[in-house]
Amino acid sequence: MNILWITWKDHLHPGAGGAEVVSRELTRRLAADGHEVTLLTCGYPGAGKRDQHGGVTIIRIGSNRYLHPLQASLYYLLRLRNKFDIVIEEVNAAPYFSVLFGKKAKRFLFYHHLEREVWLTEAKPPLSYLGYYVLEPIATRLLGAAKVPLITVSESTKQDMGRYGFSPERTHIISEGIELEPVGDLNKVAKYDRPTLLSLGAMRAMKRTLDQVQAFERAKEHIPDLQLKIAGSASGPYGEKVLAYIARSPYKDDIEYLGRISQEQKLDLMRRSHAVSLTSVKEGWCLVVTEAASQGTPAVAYNVPGLRDSIKHEESGIITDPNPDALAAGIVSLFQDQKRYKHMRHAGWEWSKHITFDQSYRDLRGALEI
Repeated sequence: MNILWITWKDHLHPGAGGAEVVSRELTRRLAADGHEVTLLTCGYPGAGKRDQHGGVTIIRIGSNRYLHPLQASLYYLLRLRNKFDIVIEEVNAAPYFSVLFGKKAKRFLFYHHLEREVWLTEAKPPLSYLGYYVLEPIATRLLGAAKVPLITVSESTKQDMGRYGFSPERTHIISEGIELEPVGDLNKVAKYDRPTLLSLGAMRAMKRTLDQVQAFERAKEHIPDLQLKIAGSASGPYGEKVLAYIARSPYKDDIEYLGRISQEQKLDLMRRSHAVSLTSVKEGWCLVVTEAASQGTPAVAYNVPGLRDSIKHEESGIITDPNPDALAAGIVSLFQDQKRYKHMRHAGWEWSKHITFDQSYRDLRGALEI
């Protein structure tokens, strides 16, 4: 099969995240199975316009986040339409509308999640309101009316998409996967001497990192030796706001900001921390949850789409109402009941063994019927 995968970023993009790990692993497996795979994506400073990685041809069009969808759509329409057997369009905020053209190909839409509330946290008015109330709803309903199959990664996103015309019968949920190997023996994982909460990921408004710091402060009133480690980029106004807040915190000496970290540092932090906290506005799944679980570290997180899918409440972690007070209560309850804590560590670790890219690829093949 000749397969085209359209997406915003490839895994080499400086801003690549979990979604790009997923597309990299799936396209590489498609190529390894003998399919001709092309990735149509956005450029970035220093990137070539055409590249080859892992058996996948990468074509980069434009380099501006806002102009790229239009540029890539025109490139597809004028240069690539009707040249592929399968077209998979991965939508991140702005669609390419490829499913409306090139009808000789089997066409699929791939959503990790709808942006919706993310518009209100990441964009400024009036664009935030325009995106939330007008642009995304209209575009999503238009795509839903095309009645092409949908691929997604969680029940929460499936339900979200159902409100915009994507029927359950045409929706395929594929497993997420993680790059990390689950630890072989939980009993051999050495934790920090002090109870440690981990915040992992770029400081962005949609991640609500400040909520995690505030929850830590409240939890520390009940767990005096609790410490917080924060890893991830703090660039931009929101990151500066969080760092300024930490500098004024009465517990600033117990908060360590590590900045960007390597994969080796990430693995070490996940293993040695006692819990990871997540407070996103929404996620598709949230690979950090499963990665941490694979290293023996349960999560305490907000009850929002994606996080409620990647955590089994009271089984592999704790889901709380989306506010710092509730998150703090969840942290305290997890840390103060060691029997319950050990059960959650083990349950999450066992579940993580089944969340693999090999399974994700098997699910994808089933959706594509190849």
